[in-house]
Amino acid sequence: MQISQATPADVPRLFEVWEASVRATHHFLGEAGIQQLIPLVRQILGEFTPLYCLRDEQGAVYAFMGVAQGNIEMLFVDPARRGGGAGRTLVEFALGELGAYKVDVNEQNGQAVGFYARMGFVQVGRSERDPFGNPYPLLHLELGTQ
Repeated sequence: MQISQATPADVPRLFEVWEASVRATHHFLGEAGIQQLIPLVRQILGEFTPLYCLRDEQGAVYAFMGVAQGNIEMLFVDPARRGGGAGRTLVEFALGELGAYKVDVNEQNGQAVGFYARMGFVQVGRSERDPFGNPYPLLHLELGTQ
């Protein structure tokens, strides 16, 4: 899997991947919660750089990740491509090439919590609310030193 950086032309596809991924994994949000996030996510995807992505044979993004200050800020995989190693590939790149060692995960997203545990992350803290003040607890994870 070849990792590349997203371009401004990729932003609509990044949003599609985000929305499909969130609908498949963030059941706790509900439709109102997703609708609340849409304008924020559109803005973030247009401004956050660099975003690293994996592309299919036609060049369309199917997974992407953003890292800042040692933190994996976002990681989303198209549900149709989950289980194929895309998330692992991006996280290993973040750890090995970008100096990432921590991530915050919605506590109610059990799939992500399990994924990061398998990748060697351990819980070091918890917040009752997400960054937008919503009652979706976050787990603060860091790479374990086993």
